[in-house]
Amino acid sequence: MLGKTISHYNILEKLGEGGMGVVYKAQDTKLKRTVALKFLTSKTLGSKEEKSRFVNEAQAAAALDHPNICTVHEIDEANGQTFIAMAYIEGLSLKAKIESGPLKLDEALELATQVAEGLQEAHDKGIVHRDIKNANIMITSRGQAKIMDFGLAKIAKGRLAAREEMKSGIVAYMSPEQASGETIDLRTDVWSLGVVLYEMVAGQLPFKGNYNEAVIYSILNEEPEPVTGLRTGVPRDLERILNKALAKSPDERYQQINDMLVDLRSVRKQLKAGVFTEETARAKPQPSIAVLPFANLSPDKEQDYFCDGMAEEIINALTQVEGLRVVARTSAFSFRGKKIDIREIGRKLNVDKLLEGSVRKAGNQVRITAQLVNVSDGYHLWSEKYDRNIGELCCPEDIFVIQDEISMAMVEELKGKLLKKEKAAIVKRHTENMEAYNLYLKGRHFWNKRTEESLRKSIECFKEAIKKDPGYALAYAGLADSYTTLRDYTSVSPQEVYPKAKEAVRKALEIDDTLAEAHTSLAQLRFREWDFVSAEKEFHRAIQLNPGYATAHHWYALHLMYLARFDQALAEMKKAQELDPLSLVITRNLALVLYFARDYEQASEELKKTLEMDPSFSMTHTWLACVYLQKGMHKEAFREVQKESDIHRHLDPQVEASKGRVYARMGKEGEARKILDDLLKRAKDTYVPPILLADLHFALGEKDQGFQWLKKGYEERDSTLPEIKVEPGFDCVRSDPRFAALLKKMGLEK
Repeated sequence: MLGKTISHYNILEKLGEGGMGVVYKAQDTKLKRTVALKFLTSKTLGSKEEKSRFVNEAQAAAALDHPNICTVHEIDEANGQTFIAMAYIEGLSLKAKIESGPLKLDEALELATQVAEGLQEAHDKGIVHRDIKNANIMITSRGQAKIMDFGLAKIAKGRLAAREEMKSGIVAYMSPEQASGETIDLRTDVWSLGVVLYEMVAGQLPFKGNYNEAVIYSILNEEPEPVTGLRTGVPRDLERILNKALAKSPDERYQQINDMLVDLRSVRKQLKAGVFTEETARAKPQPSIAVLPFANLSPDKEQDYFCDGMAEEIINALTQVEGLRVVARTSAFSFRGKKIDIREIGRKLNVDKLLEGSVRKAGNQVRITAQLVNVSDGYHLWSEKYDRNIGELCCPEDIFVIQDEISMAMVEELKGKLLKKEKAAIVKRHTENMEAYNLYLKGRHFWNKRTEESLRKSIECFKEAIKKDPGYALAYAGLADSYTTLRDYTSVSPQEVYPKAKEAVRKALEIDDTLAEAHTSLAQLRFREWDFVSAEKEFHRAIQLNPGYATAHHWYALHLMYLARFDQALAEMKKAQELDPLSLVITRNLALVLYFARDYEQASEELKKTLEMDPSFSMTHTWLACVYLQKGMHKEAFREVQKESDIHRHLDPQVEASKGRVYARMGKEGEARKILDDLLKRAKDTYVPPILLADLHFALGEKDQGFQWLKKGYEERDSTLPEIKVEPGFDCVRSDPRFAALLKKMGLEK
């Protein structure tokens, strides 16, 4: 073949050979360029019908034009041979690059991002690659990834023999549905890219075997070894990406390559921002655990609260153990009553181990069981039973003793030998009154829902808990948080609720000044009083007392966000999300950090994730409307803000103000002004944050009126006013000397 001319291509040298054909370097004599020619075997093409179908697919692939896809020039036939002419790429394959060992994290993420961008282009055109693997990705001398062989894999699936598949490396990258011969879609490319990324980071394949059947068995039945156990310094977020991409069920995987692309960019951004330092790179992966709600196996459903209390107390105890990451109750309890494989739960919560248990009451006997499960293989590491006579459980103290026994046994298994201070923390209890305790749990449940109705219910629950036990510090902290948060979801004024919150915090700290929850509550109040220095000190104190308290990291992230310290805010919000990965409010507010940092693409993705978990979660559609507004997507913005109104069926000032801004940006000044007039009327009788009225005036081009409302907000020391430092809606007046002066007076600028 060397030296011959096929059509108008002069064959120069052989580049490689595989199960589908032979590749040559050639000179295009017409256009005077170097190309790669791939001659396809008769075995690859099969029948005339298969050949025709293949030609059609190759033509579709040739229409792709993207910097991360190898350009296909033409498909032709000469001298009885079918060949594809494509761009010749100077460089080496990813396969050859990986043979030298694992790639640097940033390089691996960069290449995976480029491949994902190429796949997104193809998927948008309805083309699935079906054969993403290291050998089909070329790396140019400038570090650019190029995806090869679009349109070839479908033929390969039907025509290649098992031995040829193994030789070409197809099996190791096959998705479970592909390996099982089931129908595949674009999510098979998500899986294969996950395998490639795993290989780049770990230096080995996630699913291995000495022969085809062994590899396929591993793909279908086994979980890959966590990359954090194979290499130090791998961010947890990267491991989470791999877990989601390699979910065996396509429904549990990234549904679109774009979703994976967003997460890849986010991790790269954190790496560049220095969130993952050299110190963390040298550190061993942090042990992690989630405590699932204990199952009530008793006929008596009144035991449900007792079961929840068991798990809650163990969670609280374990958060006191230094070096152990414990998933928050809200995320762990979201799996209640769901029949999901234990390993799948572990992957979703991104933990190494799970504690599950049950309570069975029969006659005068109660049996409590607990077992510790290793997520990677599903094996039980420890289990224990606790049998008690019902007469022995006549008072709360006996119940808490059982909880302490389970906590201590489990922690000993996890940590080995405990420090004395850790043991002391584990047995610390905040109330001996079971009714008060149950009311506290209900209060936190309602508080997490973040609606006016649920917040008012939480206040009642905390008040009742305090009646049952006036010395219950946690209940006072919960009451303070409910009053503080109520301001954000209703038309109550700060003057109506903040004094009540401050009194509740004062009482909580008077009872127990080492309570992280109380210091977090105080920090949030100090921030809303514009005492930013004291607020930060209190946040640091809270996190020092309990590094596992997700709300402390969450609210500290918001504090940093409003001060425009976005990299730090993002790091703290990520810590909160690690501790409470399924929290709706944390996921939504992660989007707020991104929004105020002007990263609108990622902000919209996080908001969409929140809506996937709960399409009606409060203010999520409104914030998505704000994102769309900044992107110039006015119709989409109006659609989202209207959804918020339809869901909650009340005229929330923030929702109405957002709708007014959308109208103003759409050029519908009349509609915008009507909303402004309505809000001005309401402001005479109920509380409307001045920042909303100022924002709407600015959107209508009325700067003087806008600054009048900002002045009013300053005079009233409105708690929402610090938002002006970062809110994009105020970009139109940032150059105005009045705006700069206001920021200085508030202490937001030096």
